[in-house]
Amino acid sequence: MQALKKQRYHLIGKHSAVKRCRWLYETLIHDRPCYKQKFYGIKTHQCIQMTPALFSCTQRCLFCWRAQSGDLQIKWDEMKLPNWDPPEEIVQETLKAQEAILSGYKGNPKTNWKKYTEALTPRHVAISLTGEPTLYESLGELIRTFHHKGFTTFLVSNGTVPSKLAELSEEPTQLYISVCAPDEKVFRRVCRPQFPNAWAKLNETLSFLPSFHCPSVIRMTLVKGLNMEVALGYTELVEKANPTYIEAKAYMHVGFSSLRLDYEKMPEHKEVYDFGMRLADRTGYTIIDESVESRVVLLSKREKPIRFGSP
Repeated sequence: MQALKKQRYHLIGKHSAVKRCRWLYETLIHDRPCYKQKFYGIKTHQCIQMTPALFSCTQRCLFCWRAQSGDLQIKWDEMKLPNWDPPEEIVQETLKAQEAILSGYKGNPKTNWKKYTEALTPRHVAISLTGEPTLYESLGELIRTFHHKGFTTFLVSNGTVPSKLAELSEEPTQLYISVCAPDEKVFRRVCRPQFPNAWAKLNETLSFLPSFHCPSVIRMTLVKGLNMEVALGYTELVEKANPTYIEAKAYMHVGFSSLRLDYEKMPEHKEVYDFGMRLADRTGYTIIDESVESRVVLLSKREKPIRFGSP
């Protein structure tokens, strides 16, 4: 707990958390928004980054920034689920935590006051901070509660719990599935699943991804020397899922991932772009946008992405 607090996690209830995104600071102080604003119109200063499953996950990905069992010489069962807090309580405490995060900008003379004022009324939540959110039993109700309060939601899942995604009582505004390996061998080495048939479960999720009404994204975190050398291997997975978008993004040497991977494992933007071009050649998708600062490219069969807010 203390290690998480030192990393500025705001803990909520028994198993949830909010954390200030680096780009919240960048947009309030330096007027530099996150790539999600550039791609999808989501205002960075009105975005909350949170998780309802802080300590629970079905994978121990090498590139993940979260604290995993054993990272700090502390071990716990990441597949043992807690007694879950109700969605309304999580939403209320999430908003309080974001307000506390924003209060730190009041005394900064460099703060953009127009953005700060707007930030006090957040409009978007990224359910993506750490852990696997589909382990939270009331995920659909959590999404619905945010929607009823006027939020848009981006849900990021590793896709290994297809039954939970299939039975969501409310779809998110946009659904991300992390696909960070071209085959099971690489998947086991890089994503380190915590149960034996995780690769089959991910493929099951990709098979029914086209049935979702909301826009879908295959998100690839690319680690140099581990999962990006053969773009061809991802082709079958993309064809199976037929997502609205593909986001190919460089691994960033931040958080607890620095205990597992060297700094040199971060690809440059050009390497990410070249990977995207190879993927485009094989899938019929094209690169429709990019962010050099975030080392990410956006591919789609659409000419332009669907936007959920003003730039």
